[in-house]
Amino acid sequence: MAKKEKILLIVESPAKSKTIGKILGDTYQIEASYGHIRDFPPKVLGFDVTNNFQPMFEVIPEKKAVVKKLSDLAKKSDKILLASDPDREGEAIAWHVKQILGVDDSKVSRIEFNEITPKAVKYAVENPREIDMQRVKAQQTRQILDRLVGYKISPVLWNKMRNYHLSAGRVQSVALRFICEREELINAFVPVEYWTIDALLEKDNIPFTVELSKINNKKPEINNKEEADKIVADLNAKGLKYLVSKIAVKETQRKPSAPFITSTLQREASSKLGYGVSKTMMIAQKLYEGVDIGSSGPVGLITYMRTDSFRISDDAQSAAKDFIENNFGDKYYPDKPNIYFKKGQNVQDAHEAIRPSYVDKTPESIKQYLTSEQYRLYKLIWNRFVASQMECANIENTRYEISAGDYLLTTSASKIKFDGFLKVYNDVEDEDLANDIPDLKQGDEVNLKKVNPKQHFTQPPPRYTEASLVKELEEHGIGRPSTYAPIISKIQTKGYVEKVEKALAPTRLGTTLCKQLVEHFQKVMDYDFTAQMEAKLDDIAEDKAVWNEVIKDFYFPFIEIVNSASSTMEKVNIESDKLCPNCGKPMIIRTSRFGTQFLGCSGYPDCKTIIPLDKHGQELPEPEITEEKCEKCGGAMLKKVGPYGTYLECESCKTRKSMNKSTGVKCPKCDGGEIVAKKSKKGKIFYGCNNYPKCDFVMWYEPVDEKCPECGSLLQKRFTKKSKKLECSNKDCSFSKEAEE
Repeated sequence: MAKKEKILLIVESPAKSKTIGKILGDTYQIEASYGHIRDFPPKVLGFDVTNNFQPMFEVIPEKKAVVKKLSDLAKKSDKILLASDPDREGEAIAWHVKQILGVDDSKVSRIEFNEITPKAVKYAVENPREIDMQRVKAQQTRQILDRLVGYKISPVLWNKMRNYHLSAGRVQSVALRFICEREELINAFVPVEYWTIDALLEKDNIPFTVELSKINNKKPEINNKEEADKIVADLNAKGLKYLVSKIAVKETQRKPSAPFITSTLQREASSKLGYGVSKTMMIAQKLYEGVDIGSSGPVGLITYMRTDSFRISDDAQSAAKDFIENNFGDKYYPDKPNIYFKKGQNVQDAHEAIRPSYVDKTPESIKQYLTSEQYRLYKLIWNRFVASQMECANIENTRYEISAGDYLLTTSASKIKFDGFLKVYNDVEDEDLANDIPDLKQGDEVNLKKVNPKQHFTQPPPRYTEASLVKELEEHGIGRPSTYAPIISKIQTKGYVEKVEKALAPTRLGTTLCKQLVEHFQKVMDYDFTAQMEAKLDDIAEDKAVWNEVIKDFYFPFIEIVNSASSTMEKVNIESDKLCPNCGKPMIIRTSRFGTQFLGCSGYPDCKTIIPLDKHGQELPEPEITEEKCEKCGGAMLKKVGPYGTYLECESCKTRKSMNKSTGVKCPKCDGGEIVAKKSKKGKIFYGCNNYPKCDFVMWYEPVDEKCPECGSLLQKRFTKKSKKLECSNKDCSFSKEAEE
């Protein structure tokens, strides 16, 4: 009997393991790399300028246990399949994993699947390939360019703006520029008054509203109340007749929208569900990796969610056709399948649009197995895909023109003649189609009930939301599907941008930073230049450009810009709205080398007043005098709230004492630190290192002094009324176990 082959299959995320394991069976041992396992060395550029920009990589310290485990398993395996995500980042991760395994290259192959279904996974396993080094080089080029921009510009900003927290990014800074320039337009906007006039008419006791559209066959421009009052008086004139002068009926076809790509999913989830970009991607990731749906076990419900391709596979198109004809009828499927292409898209693109993996798994049929958020997003994706494959809707539009002397008033009504793809949306989502108009015929006279003049003022352009910023970045060719969410998250966590009523507004820090970047690093901040760089990365992936030549063309002019900025850029203060309580001079927003913000007096060093701020840039509460005495000098102990928690400080000798409860667990990130319980500004308990701000390690759940056997991260308590479990604190690791008493 032949020896059974041992096959090791390595994915990025352990969440996929159960889903893939159910498909492939016990022959395959499935392990996870937990994302990237190697990176540039810290605190250095990480590539050799004198040697054609060759990159240097080292294992990420937190991943050493993972690397050892994968290497040991690889040596015992007959075959290794690398099944990281189907994009550039995934290709690079596969290459890095292959480099560290320490086995013969002939044993290692790359497989790729766009959805975690039996057919897709088995096909990938049966058709392994070599690692695509052009995609790897494109990813490494992007990594080098990002490192270069960040590591060269940031020190200049630290020096000139006296702020250790500042950083620049190739795409991040351009995204900030969009937001700041929009704010400038809003601030410079001068509203202009204008008026519109509606009239309430009636026939057969059925009222309907019309809008003034022409005066003497010209579009009306009503600029003030006096002009509006004159028109109102004319329309109310005694004896003026309102006659139906024209009825135009036109039938139009309404086409379904294309299936989702990353950016359109993020926008639709924002407008329909109110989800932020990061939240949408987090939920979609879970739907892609697999959800336990009862007796079927874990099932991957959607295709890969980072894509800019509208393509649909032949199998998916065929399944949609069968579903539509069986559930809605033959007339709801078009004569020819609907095909959607993005300008410049390669029809042979390996990627697909975001769609359900199994069209027969309707949202309602699996609702009981999904969380509320998963259900809502899955329904959005399922509806959009099925609708995209259906017949157009036929809409009858009727336009009514009502003449009253020199004035023409209009209204319109729409009626669905054939619902087509709208059939998927049970609520039709088209309330605007409804307009209750009486049975009008040309020549009919109707009665005037009331004339309604309305004053308006032109509005400034709106601030960007997360979704509209994604649209702007996409339309300019800046960034890629995998970068939208992290970039938008980063400019907020850095304090450059804040949310104001769900819109993105630049902070004073962000505005000042953007101004300096645009003035001194114009090329890096240029929209077209950034888009061209993205196009060059695509060219590298398609073997149309040489990676180190692309870097070389950027590097030397860029270094000249940095050197010029370093010598010509003046020192900049970021002034706040607050005056120093001691000397009256403006307070300046500063950031310590540990990343904590504070206000410092602009009169420094003559005045050394500082005011600590929390992570949102808000002032911390005033110290409270306690009954406790200092153990060192006997002075009064003050209760203070700092950016890193609550503590006691002696009024006299400044001796500090923590008020945070210790967990007894050593910090995994620094030497000598201990994890303590802390309370956020909103009163929520979290856990962090007592060496903050020198160490910024934090976690939401209470840790235990035990490491995860799979990835080496700390285990944490997840206790509910129904169960008491210990689970891994690494969000990419699915390890959990029952807690012992």
